[in-house]
Amino acid sequence: MDSSSALQRTLELAFNLAPVGMCVSRHRTIELCNEAFAQMFGFAQSDLMGHSMARLYPSLDEFTHIGKLGLPVMQETGTYSDERIMSRSDGALFWCHVAGRALDRA
Repeated sequence: MDSSSALQRTLELAFNLAPVGMCVSRHRTIELCNEAFAQMFGFAQSDLMGHSMARLYPSLDEFTHIGKLGLPVMQETGTYSDERIMSRSDGALFWCHVAGRALDRA
């Protein structure tokens, strides 16, 4: 295995084994998430990837509201964070600290 392949594998392990929930999303759709993220919401990773983040909110209205709040801040600063109530797969609600960074502010 060459050094770039070894580095890639190490980065994948760090993401997948991180003790905090992390995901990569595009247009509020989950492209990739780690096990801690999936467990926090009570899903298998495969049940989240490729799906809208709307399923993690208590309601579609809340998903829309947070999007309207966060998008302008993300476009202006490249980052956004807040504390909000989210929903697990069984409908249980919980407080969650969310922090994100834009790869492309547009």
